[in-house]
Amino acid sequence: MPNIIIKNLSKTFGHVKALIKVNLEIQDQEYVGILGPSGCGKTTLINCITGIVEPDEGSEILIDGRNIIDLPIEDRGFAMVFQSITLFPHMTIKENVEFPSRMTEVSKEEIDKRTIKALELVNILAEKNLYPRQLSSGAQQAAAVARAIAKGSKLLILDEPISALDAKVRTDLRYRIRSLVKDLGLTAIHITHDQQECLSISDRVVLMKNGRIHEINTPKNMYEYPNSLFTLNFVGETNFIEGYISDKFDGSVQLKLRNDVTLKMKNQENKNIGEPLVLAVRPENVRISRRKSGEESIKGKIIDSRFAGSFYRLQIRLRTDDIILADFKGPLKLNTLVYVSFDPLRTQLFPVPEDGLMEEISLE
Repeated sequence: MPNIIIKNLSKTFGHVKALIKVNLEIQDQEYVGILGPSGCGKTTLINCITGIVEPDEGSEILIDGRNIIDLPIEDRGFAMVFQSITLFPHMTIKENVEFPSRMTEVSKEEIDKRTIKALELVNILAEKNLYPRQLSSGAQQAAAVARAIAKGSKLLILDEPISALDAKVRTDLRYRIRSLVKDLGLTAIHITHDQQECLSISDRVVLMKNGRIHEINTPKNMYEYPNSLFTLNFVGETNFIEGYISDKFDGSVQLKLRNDVTLKMKNQENKNIGEPLVLAVRPENVRISRRKSGEESIKGKIIDSRFAGSFYRLQIRLRTDDIILADFKGPLKLNTLVYVSFDPLRTQLFPVPEDGLMEEISLE
């Protein structure tokens, strides 16, 4: 069973540092999502694991305690599903699924058994004698997943496997893939740039930035209690308001914001007076009222209201001149005056970054 340990994994292409001393441990039967903006290093990470790219000297990739750095690709014991659908057009679905196993010493009877089981698991056994062109794109990618499963590997690597599919098909297939991985007791590494996809299927999420691992967390904690402003900005949507601590009292602090606006915040007594901070709160944790709620609310005006399915997404210009997003159960007319407060258990205060807020949350 594959337990994977990556130590000091680095890779430089000319002057570009694609990976910088990456350290990561993946447990047996764990489903790990690798998330990050374009160019963060997640594809290079996978290419080093699979042997497509040779890492820099001093790097180690251990699978069950064995360093696989010098092993050829075919001996590394993984199966892979790619972003592009890589089925052979001249072969039937069944022939495609059984093809990798034909390159091994597995008996024909065992290959047939694995192939039928894999096709059943992804629910396309009835289409086994059809050609890829006769199937929808979702069914074709399901066949690619079946091919990976039929290979018999315990490590499954998925590189943007469903990003090219329609939204409804993506949603269905991602849950089917996770269910298969868990039912079969596989270890999975899933590369994606889709935050919702990554949160919904992973046991743990690895967020990368500029060639490094920026944060590792459970999906729930990464969304609700992230460790950084970058994570808040990349994983979901977040409002940011800058200010500083102007007073402390009774387990609460007073924030001084722009335009001499003050805001009382509970459960933040560990902050120091004069400390510059960034208030971070997600749109669903913004509270809206037509009446002022003491020192814990800020006056604002509705400048936009958009239907978003189960809620309305509002844009509100605060007295501070900050424009924030808020989710509300119903529409509000433009120019309506409201009072905004923030759920104290879902609001975080971060030190202002040395290089500035915008530099810190930049995806470049």
